[in-house]
Amino acid sequence: MTKQKAAPRFLNLLAIRLPPGGVASIGHRISGVLMFLSIPLFAWLFALSLQSADGFDRAAAWLHTPPFRLLSLLLVWSLSHHLLAGLRHLLLDVDIGVDKARARASARLVNFGALALAALYAGSMLL
Repeated sequence: MTKQKAAPRFLNLLAIRLPPGGVASIGHRISGVLMFLSIPLFAWLFALSLQSADGFDRAAAWLHTPPFRLLSLLLVWSLSHHLLAGLRHLLLDVDIGVDKARARASARLVNFGALALAALYAGSMLL
C-alpha cells in the first residue's frame, strides 16, 4: 500500500503561479462581477442625465471627476477582458484552439489584449 502525501497546511496563495488560462478564467469571472455591480451606478447617471438640462450637466460633471475616470478605466478593462475571454471560450467550445500551445497563446492574447485596450483608453483620456 502506498503512503499518501500530507496536504499542505499553510497554502500561500501569492506563491501559486497560475497558467495563463487560469488567469484568463479568473479575470473573466471578476470582469463579469465588476460589470454587473456597475449597472446601478450607470442607471442612476443615465436617469440623472435625462431629468433636465441641469441633471445632464451634473451627470457630465460626475463623468469628469478623477475617481470616475479611474472607475471607467477599470470598466473598460472589464468589458474588453470579458469580451475577449468570452470569444476565447466560444472558440474552445467548438474545438478551435484546444491543444495546449494554442490554448496558452489565446489566453495570453486575452490577458494582454485587455490590458492593451485599457491602456489605449487611458491614453485617450489624457488627450
